[in-house]
Amino acid sequence: MRVVSGRYKGREVAAPLGKITRPTADRVRESVFNILNSIFLKDNKVWSDLSIFDAFAGTGALGIEAISRGAIRLYVAETDKDAQACLRKNLQMIQKDNIPVQVFSDVFQIPMASNPVDLVFMDPPYGKGFVEKGLEVLAGRGWISKGSLCVIEVERSEENLLPPQASIIDIRNYGKAKILIARITD
Repeated sequence: MRVVSGRYKGREVAAPLGKITRPTADRVRESVFNILNSIFLKDNKVWSDLSIFDAFAGTGALGIEAISRGAIRLYVAETDKDAQACLRKNLQMIQKDNIPVQVFSDVFQIPMASNPVDLVFMDPPYGKGFVEKGLEVLAGRGWISKGSLCVIEVERSEENLLPPQASIIDIRNYGKAKILIARITD
């Protein structure tokens, strides 16, 4: 697995062995970021204005990809110990460039934010109901607010995942996965 584009293009992203962590495939990440680029163009935004929260980060590939494209700050949360070890190793590539990164061990236990982020990546374990709960925690603690974008990966068969304050912009299916792109509306 490698960074698809930007400053760190081609750099390898380590992943833990086993089936606990499901890294988002390179081609899916590339597709998601193309969709985001289109949304940002319409919203008159650029990567260099954005702060990112990668919840259920796993390897951190999505957050690192955003930083590679110019995002200015990254927050990550991951509970699995093996994934945390890979995540910390992968974050070294951006920390060498003094990119501000803050690591949390559990998205459900994060502190209050000083400012909301512009974009949230969320790739929780499938079928556990973590999407709605995670978004509610992020909103309740000030990490997301009206206008924040959320990119959520779930199992293709999962339905009714978003809280009422999230409005779906786009849905794409990739194999067993479904990618939802939503905007927080309140």
